[in-house]
Amino acid sequence: MAVTAPTKGNLMAARRSRALAENGWELMDKKRNILVRELMERIDRATALQDRIEAIFREAYDALALAEIMSPGCAKAAAQVPEDESVRILWRSVMGVELPTVAADAGSGAADTLPYALAASTSALDEAYRRFSEVKALLAELAETEIAVYRLAFSIRKSQKRANALENIVIPGLDGEIVRIEQALAEKEREEFVRQKVVKARKTGRA
Repeated sequence: MAVTAPTKGNLMAARRSRALAENGWELMDKKRNILVRELMERIDRATALQDRIEAIFREAYDALALAEIMSPGCAKAAAQVPEDESVRILWRSVMGVELPTVAADAGSGAADTLPYALAASTSALDEAYRRFSEVKALLAELAETEIAVYRLAFSIRKSQKRANALENIVIPGLDGEIVRIEQALAEKEREEFVRQKVVKARKTGRA
């Protein structure tokens, strides 16, 4: 920090800067705490999603294996499933951190919405289709959650660094600057007081 002249104006400016730095630290600390709570919620959510996806994947592959046994035309029916282009990504801000909202059409799973001919269908194939559709939506939700976790963790680290800089460098530096200016001004006041006393004594002696 550059050394400033010990004037009352600079003292007032240093005190204002110190108040702003204190306010900035409080805001950074509040932001960090909010983001940490958000991060912990997302981590719990990601863990639950991973467990659920793993369970539904097992059900989907079991149903698909059964469908292949029951229906030789299973592969032909699967080829009729169109390429999925339903994934959409939107963004929202949480304490200045841009977090994604990922959406994918899961499909209703009803028989009249199945993308393949019913003649080639079996109950096992229908079940596999419904389960994989459910997994698709869950994977979109998991991607949203994991991206949010990464962005939140990065922002928390950045907020922590800024808070630490304010608390350990900026604020102590301003405190030192305030003390230095106050001491210099006090010394000037003492010198001025002594000077006035000397002048007064000289005037009194001449009288």
